[in-house]
Amino acid sequence: MESLNKTSVSEFILLGITNIEHLKIVLFITFFFFYMFILLGNLSILAAVIIDHGLHRPMYFFLANLSCLDLFFSSTTVPKMLAGLMMGDMRISFQSCMVQLYFFHLFGCTEALLLTLMSYDRYIAICNPLRYQVLMSNRVYVQMASYCWVIGFVYSLSHTILTSRLPYCNMNKITHFYCDIKPLLKLACANTKLNERLLTIISGFVSTSTFILVMISYIIIGSHLLNMPVGSKQSYSKAISTCTSHMVVVLLYFGIAMCTYLGPSNKETLEQDRLTALLVTVITPALNPVIYTLRNKEMKTALKRTFFKRKSLRKF
Repeated sequence: MESLNKTSVSEFILLGITNIEHLKIVLFITFFFFYMFILLGNLSILAAVIIDHGLHRPMYFFLANLSCLDLFFSSTTVPKMLAGLMMGDMRISFQSCMVQLYFFHLFGCTEALLLTLMSYDRYIAICNPLRYQVLMSNRVYVQMASYCWVIGFVYSLSHTILTSRLPYCNMNKITHFYCDIKPLLKLACANTKLNERLLTIISGFVSTSTFILVMISYIIIGSHLLNMPVGSKQSYSKAISTCTSHMVVVLLYFGIAMCTYLGPSNKETLEQDRLTALLVTVITPALNPVIYTLRNKEMKTALKRTFFKRKSLRKF
């Protein structure tokens, strides 16, 4: 608390994405529609999983959690970014900045862990289908998802406390459209080497280890699919469809995360981080509903049952 009292900066100014006025209008319209799509797409998946009893299974429970995380993840940063593009006011109080930083990393870390769990679920379902009900019982998969949230909570809290205790003297302009650790460390008037090392080590460990676990799961799944009997074409195509959807999401998410937090921190990389942050906060959450519904027959059928049948019943 002592360090916080020494902080002379009571608010920060987010520099946003661009200073070009006419470009701000174009970006506002573009990202506003993306954000609306994120809300509608992920809320639709959540509604379908909750209402349709056919989707009350581990795979769709994890997918509902992923949709929930995407909603929160985007809502942590995008509304403030849209307000800045529209009104030009990108001021954020010190306390609000730390809250934003905390929730951004909470949802980000939890999503990385959840994607790993989803790959493990596919591994059990495809490689050990007879033991699936035992290994992925209701109690087990709810506990696993809970652990993801708890680890995300601890991970984010540790980074937020370390960042908030740094003294920020006079510089208060953040080279980003939301509060993140790297840009804030550049503004601190103290030695930040410990913070930078911890960010690289902890974030690097979480992103790299989870990515490796996902890849191991899919290498084993791939090997199993290659050895499947020729007559199991339907099972083969269904497994390929599900795994391909998940792999696209994994490569997008982990690729961006590792580029952002494992690389060096300088002026050029901070500019690149703004672009990659747009991908992870706007583009990826908008793509997830498309990827998981267009390639999933069960989800498409459930969405039709949830929305279209209910509409037809209201007519009568």
